[in-house]
Amino acid sequence: MKKISLILIILSSIAFAKPYNAPVQKYINSLKIQAKKSNQNFIDFSMKRGEKIFTSYHIGKHGKKIACASCHTKDLRAKGKHVRTGKIIKPLSPFANRRRLTRVKNVKKWLRRNFNDVYKRVGTPLEKGDVLYYINSK
Repeated sequence: MKKISLILIILSSIAFAKPYNAPVQKYINSLKIQAKKSNQNFIDFSMKRGEKIFTSYHIGKHGKKIACASCHTKDLRAKGKHVRTGKIIKPLSPFANRRRLTRVKNVKKWLRRNFNDVYKRVGTPLEKGDVLYYINSK
C-alpha cells in the first residue's frame, strides 16, 4: 500500500509540474550532480522539502522574522509584495507568469539574493533544487 501511495504522489507531482526549458533543465541537472557529490544517497529534489524551505520563518538579514512566503505569499499564482520596500512582485508560479524560471541568470540571481535575505547564507544545491521543484509545481 505504501508503494502505491508513493507512486501516486510521484505521478501527481509530475502531472502538475511544468517542464523546464533546456537551459534551466541543464542548471537543474548541474544542481543534481552537486547534490549527489554532497550526499551519495541523493535521488532527486523534493517539492515537499522545497515547500518547507519556502514557508519556514527565520531571522533574516535585516533582523526580522521572514520566510520566502512573506513576500511571495503562499499562493505562488498571486502577486506578492516585498516586506521592506512595498514593491509589488509578479506571481512566482510559472503557470501564472510564463516568464518565471526561464532564464538561468535570473534564477541564480534570485536564489542567491533570496536565500541571503531569509537564511543569511547561500543555499545549498539540494535546497535550490528543492525550492525550484516546489515553485515549478505551483
